[in-house]
Amino acid sequence: MEMEQLLSMGFPSELAAQALAATGGKSTVKATEWILSQTSHPHPNNSPNGSSFQQPKLDRFFHFPSSKPKQEPSSPSNSPTQTTTAPPPPPPHHQVLSAQTPPPSKRPKVFAPSPRSNPHNHTISNDEPLAERMRPRTIDDVIGQDLLLSQKSLLRSAIRCSRIPSIILWGPPGTGKTSIARAIVTSANSQGSSSYRFVSLSAVTCGVKDVRDAFEDARKFKLKNSKRTVLFLDEVHRFNKSQQDSFLPVIEDGTIVFIGATTENPSFHLVTPLLSRCRVLTLSPLKPHHVQTILKRAVNDPDKGLSKSLGSLGVDVSEEAVEFLSTNCDGDARVALNSLEISAVAAAARVGSDGDLRLASVALDDAKEALQSKHLAYDRAGEEHYNLISALHKSMRGSDADASIYWLVRMLEGGEQPLYIARRLVRFASEDVGLADPLALNQAVACYQACHFLGMPECNVILAQCVAYLALAPKSISVYRAMGAAQKVVRESVGQNEGVPLHLRNAPTKLMKELGYGKDYIYTPDNPAANQSFLPPSLQGYKFLDWPASNANNG
Repeated sequence: MEMEQLLSMGFPSELAAQALAATGGKSTVKATEWILSQTSHPHPNNSPNGSSFQQPKLDRFFHFPSSKPKQEPSSPSNSPTQTTTAPPPPPPHHQVLSAQTPPPSKRPKVFAPSPRSNPHNHTISNDEPLAERMRPRTIDDVIGQDLLLSQKSLLRSAIRCSRIPSIILWGPPGTGKTSIARAIVTSANSQGSSSYRFVSLSAVTCGVKDVRDAFEDARKFKLKNSKRTVLFLDEVHRFNKSQQDSFLPVIEDGTIVFIGATTENPSFHLVTPLLSRCRVLTLSPLKPHHVQTILKRAVNDPDKGLSKSLGSLGVDVSEEAVEFLSTNCDGDARVALNSLEISAVAAAARVGSDGDLRLASVALDDAKEALQSKHLAYDRAGEEHYNLISALHKSMRGSDADASIYWLVRMLEGGEQPLYIARRLVRFASEDVGLADPLALNQAVACYQACHFLGMPECNVILAQCVAYLALAPKSISVYRAMGAAQKVVRESVGQNEGVPLHLRNAPTKLMKELGYGKDYIYTPDNPAANQSFLPPSLQGYKFLDWPASNANNG
């Protein structure tokens, strides 16, 4: 590929081969610089005729700055770079940097111009979403994680020492997990020497092969440059057990520094060996004043802020719009920034063709239209599912009907299956209401059947009725405690396999009667006052159920 590119520039094949051999054969730019540095001093080995080689096609590939005043173009007959033959075919698109031609009187030095780039080595583009452009570049730019990034925190100490540990960043969406991972590397490298390179993968789009390729690249990079690779894996919880296990040896031997990001509880979704090798750091949802700071930074940043989304238009955002977005984004900076950008675009559309009006004003109505409705944080298979059902159960146990209905609605609006909630109510009717109101179980079972018949949304009021009934009902956990006490005795008692007393055994055959089965049993309906024991001898007098309870609410 490099040889073809050099030939397309017009270099002789012999000279191109020498250049590639001298520069390692992997860079067209380096090979070109070598050729020009050689041909700028005539040498018998530089060209077949022993003179400096002239290169008429090279200017199509590179842009050469010149400190001299711009010269008038020479005529075809006087210009040594003109040719009467047909123009050469256009070079590959990734080589064409500029079509400008430098003055032919002096060959300039070849260089590859670097575009304006951010600290993460990618060009800031207007096409990037505002949330991407506004990512914090260093740890000091991060907003809202004061405890995690305090001056005495683990991360600050690691950055100062340029010794980044393997970590898991756990937190809700839009709290800065990816940004913090990048900022850690940038800040560590700014301490004196560039000790790390940053490689980013996502468990959504990559597999084990991609991960192994990254491991191999990290090993080669470490051998060649004596620098370590920070491998960032977003959505790490989406990897299964075997995929997560593939990280263990390379974290263990120091091939990579691993940073994983997840919105799910690591205790549920990450394997124990991986957690053993990483420190779990928890990110908190952003507070409204944190989000306000982020939004105002986006409005005021002239280089990568909101103005770049609108081209030549200026933008003015009202305080009411900023306050509304920061209050209703649920601590998700990405949601707030995306909504701000959408509202600014909507405001810009109103500017129209009036040449005197060059300012897009974002009002409260624009922010409301952009945000539409609050996103309910709920995952039927994740931690929030268990958090909410726990809140519902404990609110009913505390006899708070208002709170119980609130948590019920949160679950239903989040998309929870009504039959799951109804099953939990059936359990609650026996566990927490129990003997204090035996009809509660009938109510819960009837609720389940009605939900099965109707489904959502019609069954929502049935669930609410049952939730209110159970919350307001008297409570008794006597049966629940009795079950626990009996289980403990059965599992731990040395007499747990003690045989059933003979008088309690059934005797359907003659042989069993001869062996004493059922002997001395007193038929209770005929002798209600008879004193008869029903427990094994080792448990005589043991009491499991405390009923009737002295206090129905306490059981």
